[in-house]
Amino acid sequence: MLDNSHLASIKARFGIIGNAPALLRAISVAEQVAATDMTVLITGESGSGKESFSKIIHSLSKRKHGAFIAVNCGAIPEGTIDSELFGHEKGSFTGAIEARKGYFEVTDGGTIFLDEIAEMPLGTQARLLRVLENGEFYRVGSSKVQKTNARVVAATNLNLQQAIEKGKFREDLYYRLSTVPIYVPPLRERGDDIELLFRKFTTDFSESHRVKPIMLTKEAKDLLQKQRFPGNIRQLKNLAEQISVLELGDRIIDELQLQYYLDFNEPKLGNSVVKSDAFSGPEGMNEREILYKILFDLKREVTELKKILLKVVESDQSKAYEILHDNMAIFEDVRNHPEVSNTPSGLSLPVHEQEEMKYEDEPIDSNYEEVILPANDVTLSLEKQEKEIIIRALKKNKNKRKYAAKDLGISERTLYRKIKQYDLEEMD
Repeated sequence: MLDNSHLASIKARFGIIGNAPALLRAISVAEQVAATDMTVLITGESGSGKESFSKIIHSLSKRKHGAFIAVNCGAIPEGTIDSELFGHEKGSFTGAIEARKGYFEVTDGGTIFLDEIAEMPLGTQARLLRVLENGEFYRVGSSKVQKTNARVVAATNLNLQQAIEKGKFREDLYYRLSTVPIYVPPLRERGDDIELLFRKFTTDFSESHRVKPIMLTKEAKDLLQKQRFPGNIRQLKNLAEQISVLELGDRIIDELQLQYYLDFNEPKLGNSVVKSDAFSGPEGMNEREILYKILFDLKREVTELKKILLKVVESDQSKAYEILHDNMAIFEDVRNHPEVSNTPSGLSLPVHEQEEMKYEDEPIDSNYEEVILPANDVTLSLEKQEKEIIIRALKKNKNKRKYAAKDLGISERTLYRKIKQYDLEEMD
């Protein structure tokens, strides 16, 4: 095990945050194996930071001046992965207009990181095994043996033993890859590291956007550390940045506020996660942006109301009318609400001013980002807020769904589904 100062320098150099024993053990193994040419297999869940360890191994090795290439095996189509890894000759297949070097030629004397190795096709696995055993391979369309001295570091988030049993991964390749295994722990097994990472992400956000950083109460910290975070560090970073964007006011998050954000990011019904196409795919992203906009506007309205009420409370009675009158615009949307039919006589406006302040439904800008909900809708559910936006967009566009959908930033198909969901067909 490396001493604390040495570990600290490695963490600082590669941007690794945390002090969990399993994490420190992984860093120590990576540092020790870096000095050798041994093949390394890094295991761990998606989003746990496996690629950082491949960079540690390369940067601390004698190959550090050679090339380093990271390849996601799951992102390359099966028909082209051999060409990407081993290269091809001119005319070897349709579109091969010239000869091309593969990654193993390019990284000769360096390091190649094969991420998601379990996604590699069986035929390619056989060719990789030959490279690992004797450093030889063939370009696609060639019978000439090529040589390479590339070091292989592989990674996977799947159980390779199970993949072997299912016939999806070669057993001989597994034993050849796992000469030195490194296990990167998931976020839920790292204890206090969760809070450290959250603080790092919120601090980075506050510095880049020049806003006050988010702080957590003790109860909120305890709640954060109880989360499973299936998306690991990526998921935690998304949560930290979302809270940094949406949370206004004193920026101190308590347990209830944090639970709201956790529930919003992972909606549940009973004990099962609700699966909705509203949060999947490019089309769903538009709907999610609308929901974020709603939340942001509601927070802004509430904050403005708090400021106004605070001024009223702190002022003498003679200035209360003046303060409310100067800020009357924020109350426009509720003045004609049935539950606000009688205004206190002490705060009523002159008749001519009431006429000037009468609420008029302004046209919605074609950019849906300009859609702002009435302040009295703060207590409504997200579904009712979404329904209100759709109604206003349809009214503005005279029930022409094509243009209403464009204003909302969603597809016509999604708008049709929402109209049916909220029983808005009678508006036609």
